[in-house]
Amino acid sequence: MAELESKSTFTGQFTVQFTGQCPAPINSNERVQLAHGGGGKLTQQLIDNVFLPHFSNAALNQQGDGAVLDVGSQKLVFSTDSYVINPLFFPGGDIGSLSVSGTVNDLAMMGATPKYLSLGLIIEEGFLLSDLDTVVASIASEAKKAGVQVVTGDTKVVDKGHGDGLYINTAGIGVIEHNQVITPAQITPGDKIILSGDIGRHGMCILSQREGLSFNSELTSDVASVHQPVLALTSAGVVLHCMRDLTRGGLATSLLELAQTSALSFTLNSDVIPVSNEVQAIGELLGIDPLYVANEGRFVIIAPPEQEQSILDILATYDATQGAITIGEVVTPKPGEEGLVSIMNAYGVPRALSMLSGEQLPRIC
Repeated sequence: MAELESKSTFTGQFTVQFTGQCPAPINSNERVQLAHGGGGKLTQQLIDNVFLPHFSNAALNQQGDGAVLDVGSQKLVFSTDSYVINPLFFPGGDIGSLSVSGTVNDLAMMGATPKYLSLGLIIEEGFLLSDLDTVVASIASEAKKAGVQVVTGDTKVVDKGHGDGLYINTAGIGVIEHNQVITPAQITPGDKIILSGDIGRHGMCILSQREGLSFNSELTSDVASVHQPVLALTSAGVVLHCMRDLTRGGLATSLLELAQTSALSFTLNSDVIPVSNEVQAIGELLGIDPLYVANEGRFVIIAPPEQEQSILDILATYDATQGAITIGEVVTPKPGEEGLVSIMNAYGVPRALSMLSGEQLPRIC
């Protein structure tokens, strides 16, 4: 473990004590490492080598943000996620609002209208009831805004010192109310890649809270439910080939996953990818690339070029997606270069992005 002390004058003097994690886990084939939960290379290895061999089926093998299930005459989407974020409360949200929006967004990325949630709480003995009430109120508020109902749940309490306060699991059910098939298999050369807004704010917000970073302007998380703009797109008949929310591993990891699944290549323009000044400053200070930082209210849309302007016009009418912008396109790969994501700098020089091999920001969601 290494300790780094730095000073910056971005918005005034401050000192950072930052404890770094080794980016390349040792003996990663023998024991579970933090990086296995980071959304990068080791997460994919865990899925491929442990889970899929035991559970392989048509719904799971699509590896989407949720499973598409035929139930009678309806197509349902079923998704689940767990939240272990530290700290529990942060500027812009808390573990409660995060647990709702995270699962609602997974349903939305499959083109579904979110309907129902389950709620599982693992609470550490000694956790303040007042804090628990605050979290539950936040869950209720976010669920009401998202138009979903919490219809079932469970509570467990673990011994003091064994739960780190509070963990939450939510599972969601949504209904697909259109005829589109929105999966990586639909991605086509020539498609445009549209980003819903600036990146990196959630992860950098959590990091700044842990490390005591402060700025004249408060850095807030981007946590938000994004189903409304997505449903506006599908209701308008806009053709969408694929969507993905940019949680663990950030923009780079999400696009790499989609490129590899589709066996195509993506080209991005670095000059147009929006990053706030605060996120850029923390990234430069600590050597963290915002492209790999988690977001909780951002997503990408991959769609035919003729749909580009309609998508941007609709997204511009919603607060959560007002900063939407086209950042790249899908290209036909050269032989042996399938699944590559390249980002062009201001001089037109490409840089190939790669999956993270370690965990740069644990406990981020």
